[in-house]
Amino acid sequence: MTTPPIISRLPSVGTTIFTVMSRLAVEYNALNTGQGFPDFEPPLELRERVSFHLAAGHNQYAPMSGIPELREAIAHKVARLYGRKVSSEHEVTVTSGGTEALTASIQALVHPGDEVIVFDPAYDSYCPIIELVGGRAIRIPLLRPEFSIDWDRLSEAITQRTRLLIINFPHNPTGAILSREDLDRLADLLRSTKVFVISDEVYEHMVFDGHAHQSINAHHELSARSVVVSSFGKTYHATGWKVGYTVAPAALTTEVRKVHQFLTFSTASVLQYAIADFMLAHPEWEEQLAAFYQTKRDRLQGLLRGSRFQVLPARSTYFQLLDYSAISDAPDTELSIHLIKVHGVTTIPVSPFCEDPPSTERLIRLCFAKQDATLSGAAERLLKL
Repeated sequence: MTTPPIISRLPSVGTTIFTVMSRLAVEYNALNTGQGFPDFEPPLELRERVSFHLAAGHNQYAPMSGIPELREAIAHKVARLYGRKVSSEHEVTVTSGGTEALTASIQALVHPGDEVIVFDPAYDSYCPIIELVGGRAIRIPLLRPEFSIDWDRLSEAITQRTRLLIINFPHNPTGAILSREDLDRLADLLRSTKVFVISDEVYEHMVFDGHAHQSINAHHELSARSVVVSSFGKTYHATGWKVGYTVAPAALTTEVRKVHQFLTFSTASVLQYAIADFMLAHPEWEEQLAAFYQTKRDRLQGLLRGSRFQVLPARSTYFQLLDYSAISDAPDTELSIHLIKVHGVTTIPVSPFCEDPPSTERLIRLCFAKQDATLSGAAERLLKL
């Protein structure tokens, strides 16, 4: 019997850099300050609600769009934080994590031959999803050193073939943020076009130094053409639960749900009930998160003071970029592997987030969503370079 040839749908895609580095971290017993997950637990009360709902029998399929209690809690949160009134029934969808939300949204909106604009450095799932649906990613580098939008280049990139723009602020991996003026400028640029927006806002509650997150949900004009993606995994230190959601106008939500129902259909019932309970009991949680992570950021930056790394501004998320130009000319992936094998510290290179990274750029990313002991141990080892 002859085995049929395998024709890859993603011939240029390998294993993600996060998987590669985390596997090496385990192999070499390195401190994992690379992949973006906390090494501490979700809130005790939230975990107790999971146990409660397990015992209460909430162990069967949830409604495809999410349990009503959680969708209502999300709608209340969006109204409270961003002043946008949304229908929990028709405009909120619970998904199996932010990546599934992105996948459903891109597949719902992009047709073969459509162009999708993304900004580099770009989270690594965007372009493969675009490719799978037959779209073409148009990648625009963010302007260094602030990692801001190149408005002239964005304007030039929008054509009759442009179907979608994906933005990701607070930005992974750089921590860049948008201002209200940026959103107004984006609205001006898109007003006469037929371009939709996906706004990846999974780090929405981690904006530092007194700045406020500028959500698409808070912008009346842009929200009318946008799908906003959020993540409970990031907000509640529970990345392994893979619970996220989308907020979008009813017509867009209808299309997103058409795809969502055939990707995962629904998300774990017990987790949805637990999160809904916690949101109702602790609406203050999101507002305290920025201070929590800013303290960790400041601690890491203080520990690295005096090192040979240049510590770049970290305005948001739980990631810190380090410029290692004074230490090595090695490419970032090579240096990251060296740091794991020789120094026992896991980092993530920035070049895999880019189509054509600047040849002189020497940046690695650290995650500071870690216990103080982890941060201290990693900094102690990095200070020796």
